[in-house]
Amino acid sequence: MLAAADTQLARLPADTVQGRWRYQMDVLHFALDRLDDLHEQWCQTRDRLPANASPGTAAYDDAQAEYHAEAWSHLDTWSTHGDALREIDTASRHASARPSPSPPMAPAAGRRSPARK
Repeated sequence: MLAAADTQLARLPADTVQGRWRYQMDVLHFALDRLDDLHEQWCQTRDRLPANASPGTAAYDDAQAEYHAEAWSHLDTWSTHGDALREIDTASRHASARPSPSPPMAPAAGRRSPARK
């Protein structure tokens, strides 16, 4: 979704771009990177837990709670700024639906423009 929004944002006419969108996209990229890092850390932590640690045991639940606590602020970032993706998509759809200004047509050879009376 972020990659699609990045592409759409780059292609939007400048007069349709909200100034906050670039900032929001940067914030969302950072949050996603942190969530990816935290997930990788969780997988490593989970793999190092004792064999008898499973969901419902203190060892597992405490480690998972710590993972969730660290991820919460980044999920909140997505909740706060995620609407920018929808807004960019909507602007992109509207921009592609806007008719391009067509150049004025020259009168056909041998024909004169109608004169005003």
